[in-house]
Amino acid sequence: MGLEKYLDIKPEIAEALKNGTPVVALESTILSHGFPYPENKEFAKEVEKIVRAEGAIPATTAIIGGKLKVGLTEEELMFMCNPVDVGKVSRRDIAVYLEAGKAGATTVATTMIIAAMAGIKVFATGGIGGVHRGATETMDISADLQELAQTPVAVVCAGAKQVLDIGLTLEYLETMGVPVLGYGTEDFPAFYCRKSGFDVDYAAKDAAEVARIINTKWDLGLKGGLIIGNPIPEEYELDFDTMEGIINQAIAEANEKGVRGKYITPFLLARIKELSGGESFKSNTQLAFNNCRVAAKIACELAKL
Repeated sequence: MGLEKYLDIKPEIAEALKNGTPVVALESTILSHGFPYPENKEFAKEVEKIVRAEGAIPATTAIIGGKLKVGLTEEELMFMCNPVDVGKVSRRDIAVYLEAGKAGATTVATTMIIAAMAGIKVFATGGIGGVHRGATETMDISADLQELAQTPVAVVCAGAKQVLDIGLTLEYLETMGVPVLGYGTEDFPAFYCRKSGFDVDYAAKDAAEVARIINTKWDLGLKGGLIIGNPIPEEYELDFDTMEGIINQAIAEANEKGVRGKYITPFLLARIKELSGGESFKSNTQLAFNNCRVAAKIACELAKL
């Protein structure tokens, strides 16, 4: 029977894909495990609105009732905002969640998998996962990086989450052959901050240039995705050194409590929000909005090609 047994594509999105209308994939982990309730409900509606305003169709992904969902109804979107009933799903968990009929929020890796199955080429997220600080001992490396090496989806993000080892994350991506583009920047963004101190592979000047690079890569049959590092808008940027201090404190607390694996990032983001007096949450929201805007522009340019 193949993929159609598992894949449930919303009619509006199926029509858009058939007609070559631009579509942008969106994850659901940011709703279920990234943002608190009820703020996540407003965020969910706003990101879809932003994508539509730029001329593309939003496709929020999730696992609900034994199906890989591509596009959610308003009822499903609101359901995903209730973290009590929703697990966090990466590549290794997909088959288990489908078979058990459990509800799952899609990470970067899972969203890429579902988007590729549906034929969606561009995906907007907050920040990618990567190599965790101290990974030389813990081997804690996000599945997002392997997915980027093998799955043909372009990911627009505000760089890697600042809680990670950004230098090692970029080294890993280079080894895996994943192009790291900067959207109007030569410096790879560090989530809350516009600059990490590490260079991108190439600074693209606009959405049209990014689309041409994406198109050329896949025309050549080169496997895997691309990263488009899109810096947080200047007015929402946080001070790098201040954030480093807060992040180091949050990491120390996580180590004390023995928080590991897929629970580490939600723990750190929640603790950073508290320690920054809510400033990190404001920045996280705005960088995600900005990524959706840019992803939609890129999807529109890609559709022209």
